[in-house]
Amino acid sequence: MPFLEQTGARIYYETDGSPSAPALLLIHAGIANLRMWDPQVEELATTHFVIRFDTRGYGLTESQDVLFSNRSDAIAVLDEVGVSRATFIGCSRGGSIAIDTALEFPERVAGLVTIASGPSGHPQIELTDREEELFTALDAAEETGDWEQLLRLEAELWDFGPRRTADDLDPAFVRRAYELNLANLVRVDEAPVPIPLDPPAYGRLGDIHVPSLFVVGEHDITPAVVQYEYLLSAVHDAAGIRYPDAAHIPSVEHPERMTADLVMWLESNGL
Repeated sequence: MPFLEQTGARIYYETDGSPSAPALLLIHAGIANLRMWDPQVEELATTHFVIRFDTRGYGLTESQDVLFSNRSDAIAVLDEVGVSRATFIGCSRGGSIAIDTALEFPERVAGLVTIASGPSGHPQIELTDREEELFTALDAAEETGDWEQLLRLEAELWDFGPRRTADDLDPAFVRRAYELNLANLVRVDEAPVPIPLDPPAYGRLGDIHVPSLFVVGEHDITPAVVQYEYLLSAVHDAAGIRYPDAAHIPSVEHPERMTADLVMWLESNGL
């Protein structure tokens, strides 16, 4: 298995497709790991060089408790596989990392896709009563150190959405949502400290001048939907897609549709 030795970490990554093809860097959500992209990789790799990695604290990546930059880790992965420029595709915190990287390393980012993401530094958004209730349950599990329960509750809040339950969803998707987050249980004792972008991305999005696509699910939490609207308004000539039947990870809940949308957008922008 390929690992990149980076300061304080062994970063696990995978590649698919021809290295001579246009590159895509896939960055997973904080409720998953690089396996969340499995449904997309085969088709994307027919026309692109697909790169994905487990960020620190997730999946097979091993990290010491050190200061680090998520942006620099992403660039280090590109360097490791010999890619000078890629379209960044990130979900949730992965999308936030992609946005930050586009601002810090604009010469390395050819295009930008975020799913259920917001820019770093976005002002706090008021939650609904139901959302507050669900986040309180997360806090309680964390306080008691019940990490397995915390990861299950995270999947239910983010993947199902605050207005849906497991009974409303495809059982196969429910199983996959739990699996993707519970795989991170082995990393709960690691505490790497990410260095934030300074200044943060909020208020600077006019500096992004690459083709951009922003995606959100209608069943996501309130902040994700508000931040989606902000991204669309702040980034030049950005396109948007709203999934009426998804929450935080439409690429997992509706993989064929998400893959088709990605392929169409990449083709239309020559990426």
